Amino acid sequence: MTVAEAMTRQESIDKIADLVHEIRTAMLVTLDEHGRPRSRPMGTMESRFDGTIWFFTSMDSTKVTEIEQNAKVNVAYAKSSSEAYLSLTGTAAVLNDRERMRELWTPILRVWFESVEDPALRLIRIDVDEAEYWDTPGGKVGALFRLVKGMVTGGGEDLKSDNGYIIL
Repeated sequence: MTVAEAMTRQESIDKIADLVHEIRTAMLVTLDEHGRPRSRPMGTMESRFDGTIWFFTSMDSTKVTEIEQNAKVNVAYAKSSSEAYLSLTGTAAVLNDRERMRELWTPILRVWFESVEDPALRLIRIDVDEAEYWDTPGGKVGALFRLVKGMVTGGGEDLKSDNGYIIL
């Protein structure tokens, strides 16, 4: 049994929330008109994960067209310094929800958008269906310690990372 199989839905959501908060930058994967995956880096908006991920975009972006053609997406997070990885699969929607935009808006977004009132500004909401994660306790230092310990003692049990597959 994986760690995730023993977790409640709320514990699973909390685990994902912790990883998303720690990593922040993701690769959003959509499918183009030929069914080929396309990835691009996106900054996750500061909002406690509750089963939904939020990104800002422009209504003129290619990803908006791709989401409108096929709403199934993947969002991948990786933080190699702590050996933490997360893959989320879900359904995306492009929204023009000004109230939610105002809630999520941060000054850093001015680099890409004039203001929260920019008429081209849109939100991408991803309702997560499934998640898979790999999280090595103690990061690289902890993994190295467990590797050396395993070599000395001949036991590999300590080499396992915290990982799981979650269906929300």
